[in-house]
Amino acid sequence: MELNCSRRDVLGLVGTGSALSLAGCTGGSGGSSTVRISGGVGPLPMVEVWADMYEDRSDVAFDISGGGTGVGVSDVLNDQVDIAMMGREPEPEEIDQGLFAVPMLIDTVVATVNVDNPVLEDLQENGLTREDLEAIFLDEITNWGDVVDADVDEEITVYGRSDASAAYKQWGDFLAGEGDAHTENELEGLADANHNGDQQVAEAVGSNENAISLNNINYVYDLSSGELEGDIRPVPLDVDGTGLSADEDFYETREEFLAAVEDGIYPAPPAREMFLASNGPFDEDSHEFVDWVLTDGQEHVRENGYVPLDGETLEQAQDDLAEGP
Repeated sequence: MELNCSRRDVLGLVGTGSALSLAGCTGGSGGSSTVRISGGVGPLPMVEVWADMYEDRSDVAFDISGGGTGVGVSDVLNDQVDIAMMGREPEPEEIDQGLFAVPMLIDTVVATVNVDNPVLEDLQENGLTREDLEAIFLDEITNWGDVVDADVDEEITVYGRSDASAAYKQWGDFLAGEGDAHTENELEGLADANHNGDQQVAEAVGSNENAISLNNINYVYDLSSGELEGDIRPVPLDVDGTGLSADEDFYETREEFLAAVEDGIYPAPPAREMFLASNGPFDEDSHEFVDWVLTDGQEHVRENGYVPLDGETLEQAQDDLAEGP
């Protein structure tokens, strides 16, 4: 597939803080038909890989762009694209409008800080609880010296998302725990600044020692090596509030992290299923592509920084795809 920004170039840069934006990579027109896709930035790298592989075995071309889940949903419901990439389940009102979605993979967001954060060593050793993160993102704790037991006086800078981000919505659900979810608007209003997309957030955190935000893990780990090589670091999650146990200490490599997601050690949310959606039934070319994603395409998920669907979920997704809305 001929892309305005190469699929492989994008993957090589995604986890390293590059200035290259993932949105707006578009396919060529070498096939006899074109499947148009837009939406979530989180699944975009994997969908680009799938499209590249699928075009090699078919006469279908792809026109793919990001913009966020909200953009994808709007585009597909207005027949601007054939498929929407979604980082969350469809809302009831979207289903009422005709949106039909099937899951494609599991992705994860994690809190991120600068590699030179003043209390990074403590964060990596002890982690933060959900309650700690909630207090930081709600502007209730504003100094890194109040986050950990350290003689540090550095104001925290919180960055949020300004786009229609499903990752941000899931993050608000996670931060609230058993309470009502914190909305995107609420979090945006409390943030010191908001950025349009994962790449921009990663760059902002990477340029500010006192910053914290959230990122999909493919923007945290180098995609080629799976190591922590860029300017941001994940914040380990102390799930039960008793300190970071050996079982919870899995952040050194992407492979370790993905295994923890697959085993359910890292919670959902922030781990989340991602979806491919259409306006009513998928048309023939889109249906065949999605069917391939749910079969042969799953073999390539892990190597590209995501978690494949489990067997039961895959079987249900295939049945739903076959039956339609």
